[in-house]
Amino acid sequence: MNTTTTTDASAQPFVDVRGLQVNYRTRSGERLLAIADMDFQLRQGEFCVIVGPSGCGKSTLLKVLAGLVPHTAGEGRIGSQPMGVTRDDIGFVFQNATLLPWLTILGNVLLPLRVQRRPDKAQWEARARELLQVVGLGDFADRYPAELSGGMQQRVGMARALVHDPQLLLMDEPFGALDALTRETMNAELQRIWLLKQKAVVFVTHSISEAVFLADRIIVMSARPGRVLADIQVDLPRPRDMVGIDSDRFTEYSRQVRAHLYAKEAT
Repeated sequence: MNTTTTTDASAQPFVDVRGLQVNYRTRSGERLLAIADMDFQLRQGEFCVIVGPSGCGKSTLLKVLAGLVPHTAGEGRIGSQPMGVTRDDIGFVFQNATLLPWLTILGNVLLPLRVQRRPDKAQWEARARELLQVVGLGDFADRYPAELSGGMQQRVGMARALVHDPQLLLMDEPFGALDALTRETMNAELQRIWLLKQKAVVFVTHSISEAVFLADRIIVMSARPGRVLADIQVDLPRPRDMVGIDSDRFTEYSRQVRAHLYAKEAT
């Protein structure tokens, strides 16, 4: 089984980042190198999962792609625009749903459209209600966040990230705070939604099994400063289910990811 893949030169990647470097300035005034000389490509509709040790720059990469953190070297583009340009076609799902408690569930889903001051309120409200149906919360539109479980709130977060029809969906450990059973349920739910919407996704996780279950590709990053250790193509049929995590092929992909992570730690 081949662990490393190369981007097809004939297929223009939707996200194309070359030689990315990100420096932070610490409170003491020192420069901290978070990401060094990183290349990253993503095709339209591809589900890419990033794994690596804590502090390796996984979340930083997402924030650079979203235009929330500036990069200090390298170049890149997302679609036809240069990386770092403020844009409204990116959705971001955080580890915590960060719903506004005074808004209804429908109001929370519509929040990005209010911020962007999109016209045609009736059209977007219909879309928001449709997405709540997609994530299984159609009957909860008029409820408030405090009335929902953690897993249900994360579903609202996914609907909110999709409501403005983004071309790129960034997900930063969105299920990390959930219990194991709810997390597995949310993995299956996310796969179902992704199969329906076919968005380009960059998903960060510390869970190797979650990575293998969700990914078309797994990017393994080194300890800080973050670099790409491996680019693993996951050739498992979809839709995937939890029964399949005990299969020999699933176990082999998990072993490959661990081998890259632990080999780096041992050096």
